[in-house]
Formats: sequence, C-alpha cells, structure tokens
Amino acid sequence: MVAPKNTFKQALIQGQRRIGCWMSFAEPITAEIMGTAGFDWLVIDGEHAPNDIRSIRDQLMALENSPSHPVVRVPVGETWLIKMVLDAGAQTVLVPIVESAEQARELVRACRYPPDGVRGVGAMASRATMYGAVDDYIQTADQEICLLLQVENRAGIAALDEILQVDGVDGVFIGPADLSTDMGFQGNSAAPEVREVISDALNRIKAAGKAPGILGTNDDATQTYLEMGAQFLAVGIDVMLLTQASRALAAQWKAK
Repeated sequence: MVAPKNTFKQALIQGQRRIGCWMSFAEPITAEIMGTAGFDWLVIDGEHAPNDIRSIRDQLMALENSPSHPVVRVPVGETWLIKMVLDAGAQTVLVPIVESAEQARELVRACRYPPDGVRGVGAMASRATMYGAVDDYIQTADQEICLLLQVENRAGIAALDEILQVDGVDGVFIGPADLSTDMGFQGNSAAPEVREVISDALNRIKAAGKAPGILGTNDDATQTYLEMGAQFLAVGIDVMLLTQASRALAAQWKAK
C-alpha cells in the first residue's frame, strides 16, 4: 500500500486553478465546517493562529473526508517542525518568509527521506502511514509531498529567480501584506508600486514552471490577482468571514 495521491499537487502540475481559504480558528469543528464549503484547498495556519501540533493533527483529521485539500502553514521553516506536520499526515506544507535559494534547498531536504533529505524514518508509528497500514509509505511519500514557499519581503523578491531554480519547490506564494509593509506601505498591498512587484513576481513564478499563489481578502484584490494569473488563490479568512457577517447582521437588525 503506497502513500495517498496528492490531488492538490497533481492539479498544480496540470495548471489547474485552485480556489482556497485560510483557517485561523485552530479548532477541528470549524475546520470540519469549512470543509463542507466547497473550497479546493484550506490552510491550517500555524503562523498567526493559536495552533500546535495536536490542533494541526486534529484539523487534518477533521478534513479527512472533505474534498478540500489541507495545506499546513508552519510558523517557521524549521526542519524539526516540518517533520512533525508531515508525520501528522500533512502532504502539502506552506513555509513563510523564504529569502534565499539555500533556504529553499534546506526546506526541500526537510520534506524528503534520506538519501535525498533529512526527514526522520519513523512514520510507521504516525498518522501519516495510518499507523503502519500504508506499508510502502517511506518508499513513495517523497513524490506526494507538495512544498509551497512564501516570498513576502524585498529579500525574497530579490532572490526569487534563484529560489525558482530549486528542484522540489512546487509553488511560490506571494504574501501581499508582509511584502507591502516591508516596502514601506504598512500593509497597503493595493499601492500601485506593490501591485507592480506582485504582478511581476507571479509572472516569473509561472514562467519558471512553478505554481504562483497569493491571498486576497477583498473582492478587488482577489479579482486583480486572478487577472494577474494566480493559480492557487485564497479568497478569504474564516475569522474575517465570521466577523464581517456577524457585525453586519447585528447592525442590520439593531437599526430597525
């Protein structure tokens, strides 16, 4: 029995557009609810949400029967942490603040078993193998892991072409809020100077044969990124969806 097929990775390879959403509640029940919405992919956010390895595992379990593919964003690109989320059953990992090709190569190695990488060979006792049921996991897992790197500051943009040459990187995700802040626009990703950099980056990613991705948190940004050619596009954040809908509902009926 081999590692499960990563349908999200295959869709990116085939050039298909994937529409996703961010999850920041860090709760399995909200992940399960989001999994019924119809998104192609959902981010379990370990950087800005109050997640730990147990809550990440529980959300992976909650999405097990969902058509939405789980993408785990680790808080930092540390090898030990990537090992943990892979053993918990993640097949797609998103790593923030990547600034060099050397860093990208180390992240690829963290996702692979020896001799091509440094991932610990202990998965037979983990959820990744369904506790030993997937007996050929170690032989087949590497090809099903999807590694997405976030480029979200000026250093990353400067090194983008070198990062894109690293074998084993499946996609590059532009972080508009961080990038705009690093450029001096304090989170204003709609600034023309920022959008010019984003458009150029997305085009370079696609030209290099990698999948370009980004997050839009309003209709204008999302439509703009769609027209720029974003292939895996997140169109919202669960916390923002709840706050916006609940505040609008309260305002609507309190005004009667």
